[in-house]
Amino acid sequence: MNITQIKPQIRYVGVNDRTTTRFEALWSLPYGVSYNSYLVLGEKVALIDTVEESFGSRYLENIRRELGDRKVDYLIVNHMEPDHSSSVVALRRIYPDVQIVGNAKTLQMLGGYYGIDRGTIEVKEGQTLPLGGGLTLAFCMIPMVHWPETMATYCPELKTIFPGDAFGTFGALDGGITDSQLRLDHFWDEMRRYYACIVGKYGAPVQKALSKVGTLEIDTVCSTHGPVWQREIARVVEIYDKLSRYEGERGAVIAYGSMYGNTAQMAEEIARGLAEEGVCPIVVHNLSTADPSMVLRDVFKYDTLIVGSPTYNGELFPEVEALLSRIAARCVPQRNFAYFGSYTWAGAAVRRFAEFAERMKWQTPCTPVEMLQGYSHENCGNRCRTLARQIAEMMNK
Repeated sequence: MNITQIKPQIRYVGVNDRTTTRFEALWSLPYGVSYNSYLVLGEKVALIDTVEESFGSRYLENIRRELGDRKVDYLIVNHMEPDHSSSVVALRRIYPDVQIVGNAKTLQMLGGYYGIDRGTIEVKEGQTLPLGGGLTLAFCMIPMVHWPETMATYCPELKTIFPGDAFGTFGALDGGITDSQLRLDHFWDEMRRYYACIVGKYGAPVQKALSKVGTLEIDTVCSTHGPVWQREIARVVEIYDKLSRYEGERGAVIAYGSMYGNTAQMAEEIARGLAEEGVCPIVVHNLSTADPSMVLRDVFKYDTLIVGSPTYNGELFPEVEALLSRIAARCVPQRNFAYFGSYTWAGAAVRRFAEFAERMKWQTPCTPVEMLQGYSHENCGNRCRTLARQIAEMMNK
């Protein structure tokens, strides 16, 4: 069996990146990442997207191995982000006659990034490209998933969609390519983390895209990152649907900053109180050491967020402020929200949390806990337990 043969007329030619430590120079990659590219083989050959240019020689060898002496007739550019387009120049050196297919925004970006303004074909919503051999490609615009030029390419005869970054996930492909060939357990949280970090702001466009592609007959989803989905398409679509509606599962995320351990003790007391109230799961993140992408993943995954901070230079602790900024940038419309803070001589943290909730238009029925100076059960513990009870009641409404 040729492992790269997804279907007799579709071949995988992507690459794994187990070297890069930060995706977009921001987000950790504990399992690596794949850059996926595909060949569709009719009488003419269409290549769907390229890969990050540092893997260009390996990528071109993958193409040659599948095609031999055949040429690439069309390059379909679904998404112009450089991890998918930066091998275009090298590809054109090898296949100088290749026609580059994209929408108007794509072709403008192609000129801006790579100075390419010839040998291009502009396509619009619903247009098709015949490949011969009974195959056609149809084009579906899905703007802001997660760039404005993004489109999906659909092969109706093979019931296969190439949706760019949609339905993608962090994680390199360990040997296999399709979801029936791979161990999938870590990919589900990596999909949530990918969505929260990369796509999270664009819930409404994702919903529109889901409605649009939901009318198509699809048995294979060839995303630009992660496994090729066949067996688990329903689960993948369900996850993207829930995430793009900002629908969290029942569960509580406690995220806090603490300089000397006093605010941390408040967080532990609240967590213990939530557990006594039957709340599960509970995830606790010390923001000084937590991976920001893991925290964002959990904020998207669960329906309740509790944040705590000492007052720091008259503001929130910097890592707490950074989390709130990331959440606001992703336009999360609502979470069950509660907060707590501490100070030594001039309190500001609790006030800043209240201002954040007002800006986000989040409802906060719980009474915040504000602690003066050091933690003790007598001066703060009982109030933390009361806050935990209020949070549990809020979650049960």
